[in-house]
Amino acid sequence: MPSEVTQEPFGHTQDGKSVTRFTLRNSSGQLVVRILDYGGVINEINVPDLHGNVADVTLGCDDMEGYETRSRFFGALIGRVANRIAGGQFTLDGKTYTLCVNNWPNSLHGGQVGFDKKVWTSRVEGDSLVLTYVSPDGEENYPGEVTTKVVYRVTDDNELSIEYEATTTKPTPLNLTNHAYFNLAGHDSGTLADNVVTIAADSYLPIDDTSIPTGEVRPVDGTEYDLRRPVRLGDRMHKVRKGKGFDHNFCLAPSDGKVRLAAR
Repeated sequence: MPSEVTQEPFGHTQDGKSVTRFTLRNSSGQLVVRILDYGGVINEINVPDLHGNVADVTLGCDDMEGYETRSRFFGALIGRVANRIAGGQFTLDGKTYTLCVNNWPNSLHGGQVGFDKKVWTSRVEGDSLVLTYVSPDGEENYPGEVTTKVVYRVTDDNELSIEYEATTTKPTPLNLTNHAYFNLAGHDSGTLADNVVTIAADSYLPIDDTSIPTGEVRPVDGTEYDLRRPVRLGDRMHKVRKGKGFDHNFCLAPSDGKVRLAAR
């Protein structure tokens, strides 16, 4: 059968907005991804392992109450700015902008009501789900109107593709991402200790006590951040003190313009 996108109700937000869950299924039926128009949340990723066993490998909630009251950005689109802005302030074109401090003493993931808490406009285009959101000038005290389009698509290679596009009416900080949490053994299989990770990064950014990069770019050689060879997380995470685990920016090695593996 061809790839398909179906939809079903997923409840309502606390302020009464209807939320829809979309199911993206590739032509083999092996990869099934469920996405909400609330925050563009990836609710489930059901995929077979090397032995053909299917599991949901991303963390999420079963209902809207969970996403609104207990979620830690589970699977959500993050904007306008992913990660932290130091002190909740930035200066652009000579003007200082003061933001909501929601992760003291910094502003985190777009502020108090970021893109993750918005119900996006949705439409299905063939085998793709297209979500759009227009952030008005001044929202969360960021300058300029920002129109963001995100396209989710599953492939016959059991891949989930996410494409981001945004336009602005004024210069403004913009750093979009998806905040999915993964447990490759299945979301209900326990801790991440037995997950094996590789990141093709030859340097990383040290952080201060509030998780802000210090400005130094440090080689990973000889450190707990060297993940260039497969590493079992349970053997390494307890060695990372600042950030309470891996909560750092990794700098990928130069790729001479060619697409290559970044992490697995």
